[in-house]
Amino acid sequence: MASTATLDSPDGGAVSPTARLEVLFEELAELTGQRNAIDGRIVEIVAEIDRDELWGATGARTVAALVAWKTGTSPATAATIAAVAHRRESFPRCAEGMREGRLSLDQVGVIAARAADGSDEHYAQLASVATVSQLRTAVALEPRPDPGPRPGPQAGIAKTSTDAGFDVWRLTLPHPESATLEAALASHRDALVAEWTRDRDRGDAGAQHPPMPSTLDAFVRLVESGWDVETRRRPHGQRTTVVVHLDLNQRIAALHRGPLLADAERQYLTCDATCEVWFERDGQPIGSGRTTRTISRRLRRALEHRHPTCAVPGCAATRGLHAHHIRHWEDGGDTDLENLILLCPHHHRLHHRGGITITGPATRLRVTDSDGNQLHPGSLARPPSQPPPTVGPCTGPTGERAQWWWYDPYQPKPPRAAN
Repeated sequence: MASTATLDSPDGGAVSPTARLEVLFEELAELTGQRNAIDGRIVEIVAEIDRDELWGATGARTVAALVAWKTGTSPATAATIAAVAHRRESFPRCAEGMREGRLSLDQVGVIAARAADGSDEHYAQLASVATVSQLRTAVALEPRPDPGPRPGPQAGIAKTSTDAGFDVWRLTLPHPESATLEAALASHRDALVAEWTRDRDRGDAGAQHPPMPSTLDAFVRLVESGWDVETRRRPHGQRTTVVVHLDLNQRIAALHRGPLLADAERQYLTCDATCEVWFERDGQPIGSGRTTRTISRRLRRALEHRHPTCAVPGCAATRGLHAHHIRHWEDGGDTDLENLILLCPHHHRLHHRGGITITGPATRLRVTDSDGNQLHPGSLARPPSQPPPTVGPCTGPTGERAQWWWYDPYQPKPPRAAN
């Protein structure tokens, strides 16, 4: 393949822009075809991992999460690869078009995301000339079964961030809960207005006073009041209080007025909690152990500052993390930074069930799968050791504007009538 630096006309003059574009487009078509073929092979590998459920042994929560971790791609691209791999058997011609370098991952991804079963031949032909946006429109034109009556509005809360430095919150509440919220806001606003009036009457006549409290101020006060109550109830933010009865003879534990606990369940529940232990012998209580708050608020902040995501390689979860003792507290593990990490609920349960093994200290953490293979945070990408796939150039879509008035959408076959 020629490069722009070596392009010369036969007479030694400058090459015209048209000729340069032709050479560059040639190279671009060849590279695009090779990339499509490589993506097709990646889809086949992921399809095999998905079909045989091999991804569960890696500690990844989903196939898409495994692809994003091991290939270093974005979550959106990984989700597209996983979607195509999951429906590869329903769209063999489209998948073959990728392997031959004619169709791109994004084109087939649009089809695999929403196209009906049995439409493989229809979209394989259309994708050879249509862009990704045109394929989205074509798939959207498919007749869909009548979903029936739409459900009514559901209670919920949503937040939208804006570029102006504000967040927009939207509350949807049933009338009784809405009336409760309105009454609470009115009560807090009245209290704020009374305080504001008292401070103004006590102040100097010429002094500047803050504006009269608004409903927004009342809402913030309502949130802070609830927060203060929760803080007094659980001043260090532990997840729960666990009362455990421990039989010293048989070395088994049970929840207070609850079932017996397996070792993994006992350790999971007491990782990040206030744990009250009652010792028993021959069915009789002989004393109580210390009530221990395992993770203080200050220590929790230090953990989040050191590593704000789940400690398992390849997991980027940041919310709802559990503090975990590498060496469990009941086995003598210390409650300090060297013996503590943060885990998402999925990997926390997976560890206590034996799916992954975590050894420390935290500064030299080692995470292995069920076969003892160490998990590494980086992707598997490395310099290629094989030549690129031998496929034809990919010229891409025609670039013509779609005239949807002549397009016949795919018509799913009607369901067979029951005998």
